[in-house]
Amino acid sequence: MSAGIVDARAMRAAQHVYTVREITERVKLLLEENLFDIYVRGEISNYRRASSGHIYFTLKDENAVLKAVLFRGNQNNVRFELEDGLKVIVHGNLNVFEKRGEYQILVDFIEPEGIGALQLAFEQLKEKLLKEGLFDPAHKVPIPEFPETVGIVTSPTGAALRDILNIINRRYRGIHIIIYPTLVQGEGAAQEIARAIEKANRRNEVEVLIVGRGGGSIEDLWPFNEEIVARAIYNSDIPIISAVGHEIDFTISDFAADLRAPTPSAAAELVVKNKEELLKRSKELMNRLLSSMERVISQRREKASFYSTELLQKRMKTLLNERNLILDELARSLMSSTEARLARARARFEKTAGQLNALSPLNTIARGFAVLSTLPEEKTLFSIFDARVGGDIRARLKDGYLFGTVRSVEKRDWERGR
Repeated sequence: MSAGIVDARAMRAAQHVYTVREITERVKLLLEENLFDIYVRGEISNYRRASSGHIYFTLKDENAVLKAVLFRGNQNNVRFELEDGLKVIVHGNLNVFEKRGEYQILVDFIEPEGIGALQLAFEQLKEKLLKEGLFDPAHKVPIPEFPETVGIVTSPTGAALRDILNIINRRYRGIHIIIYPTLVQGEGAAQEIARAIEKANRRNEVEVLIVGRGGGSIEDLWPFNEEIVARAIYNSDIPIISAVGHEIDFTISDFAADLRAPTPSAAAELVVKNKEELLKRSKELMNRLLSSMERVISQRREKASFYSTELLQKRMKTLLNERNLILDELARSLMSSTEARLARARARFEKTAGQLNALSPLNTIARGFAVLSTLPEEKTLFSIFDARVGGDIRARLKDGYLFGTVRSVEKRDWERGR
């Protein structure tokens, strides 16, 4: 045996011989202790979602690749859709999978590079729903011009609701309003908004729905960018006005709705016409029609005056009478239409006034009843026990007062006839 072989064996005997597991464990310890809580930039490739719900992909750049795992429990933090070719920045911890001798990064947070996660999610969902036809103008229906019942889907405590109610009552008091209260931001808000829209459709009690909230950050407005809300709006049989945030804010709901209002206040102005403007417009229209008819009649009469012969005069008289009959019928029809619109508006006011008048205690007195009160306290008598024998009382009738003194009190059970 040569001296070289003997020396090699002696050197090996003097050193520790590692097992594969020992080497892997040391590498694992070295990497995981030194590459903890790190950010990595790269491009997604080999994207795959397993049946377990976990997402596997590879991060790559021009020179290298790194395997990555996004477990199902961490996916709630990802608002946008992952896909091959998307450049991202991920956060996590390096991990060594000992059985395969492979290292990978366990991702707990991921965001797109160069654009906000929410903005990317917005663009992705917008593109998806656009391709499906949810924003197609052909699907949109017109908003009723004169709705009698308006529904509002929003927070019951928000400033948006107060603004809508104030404007509707100022423009046309008497419109019936039904509020479907819901969360408008935070966890679960999108689901509540969708359920409120579906509830309004099941009840079928309103002619138009205003869906929205006041201004806020993109995070605050995000429920109106959720797919579940967009589909609820698209599937609604009730016309919907989307009124989310300020004029510069755009949400997915705006694209799916039948009409977008720049603010909640603007939505109220769009759905309810101003009463005074309607009455003024109707009067102006009627005056214009009357003036037009008078002008036409005058022109026809002037034209007829050119014909002087007896035969022509007779023929023209017949023709003129026929035209006058037609014009009179047209005038009556137009005036009847205008008066009908005014009558409907007037009937609404009279109905409300009648309801208030029916509740008035003066109506009860007018039917032969009287209101009794003690003197000098002027306390209304609701029972014989409210009066005292010998005390003064006053009876109010429809045309004045009667004064008297209680001589005695007798209890009777009118319902039993004794």
